[in-house]
Amino acid sequence: MHTSQTTTTTFAPRAQSETTVDHIIEMHGVTKSYHTGKMQVQALRGVDLIVERGEMVAIMGPSGCGKTTLLNCLSGLDTIDAGQILIDGTDLSTLSDKVRTRYRACNMGFVFQFYNLLTVLSAVENVELPLLVSGESPKAARQRALEELERVGLSKWASHRPAELSGGQRQRVTIARALVNRPAIVWADEPTGDLDSETADSIMQLMVDLNRIHRQTFVIVTHDPRIGAMTDRIIRMHDGRVVDA
Repeated sequence: MHTSQTTTTTFAPRAQSETTVDHIIEMHGVTKSYHTGKMQVQALRGVDLIVERGEMVAIMGPSGCGKTTLLNCLSGLDTIDAGQILIDGTDLSTLSDKVRTRYRACNMGFVFQFYNLLTVLSAVENVELPLLVSGESPKAARQRALEELERVGLSKWASHRPAELSGGQRQRVTIARALVNRPAIVWADEPTGDLDSETADSIMQLMVDLNRIHRQTFVIVTHDPRIGAMTDRIIRMHDGRVVDA
C-alpha cells in the first residue's frame, strides 16, 4: 500500500482472515546509530525480521542490546539509517510526519512500563483520549472507552484517576487505551517491569487472552523469561543484531 502525502487517506486495520497467515511486519537490513558526544553507538546492525499477522512475539536480550531501539524503529517513533521496514505493506519512511502519526493512531497501540497515563484524567478519559484525538465524537469515544475498560475488568473503576488505582489496574487502563482504536499491532515495552510477579502474570495473561480472541499482533520487549515463555516466539538480540528468531 502506497500513500501519497498530498492525498487524504483514512487508515483502518485490515480485515483479518482466520485462514490466511501473512507478514504484518517486515524488516530488511535495518541499521540505526546514535551519536553521544564524540562516540557513535551502533544500536541496530543490519537487522532482518518477519512477524506474522496475529503472532505474539517477545524481544529479549541483555540491557543495551537494541531491544527498545528495535521497537521504536518498527513503530515509526524513530527513524532508521538504512534498510527498509514494512508495516502491513506500508513503508512508514515514505510517509510525511503528519500522515505517519495518523497511521500510528489508527493502526497501532502502545503499552509502556510506566503507564504514561494523564494523572488529571479519569480512567475512562485516559482511554477515550486517542479516539477524541482521531476525530471520534465524544459520545462514541466514551462508549468505546467504557467497553474497553469492561474488557480488561475495570468497568467499576472508570471514574477513578490513576493515583486511585493499583499498579496492575493502571496497566490495565494502559492496555485498554492501547486497544481502544482496535489496532492491528500492539507494541509493549517492558509492560510488566514495574509490577510484582503475581500482578505481572495477570497482566501478561490478559494480553495473551486478548491476542488469542482478537488475533491482534503483539510485539513485547521484556527481560523476564517467564513473560517470554507465554508468547508464541522469542526473538533474541545481542549487540544490535537478531541472533535467534
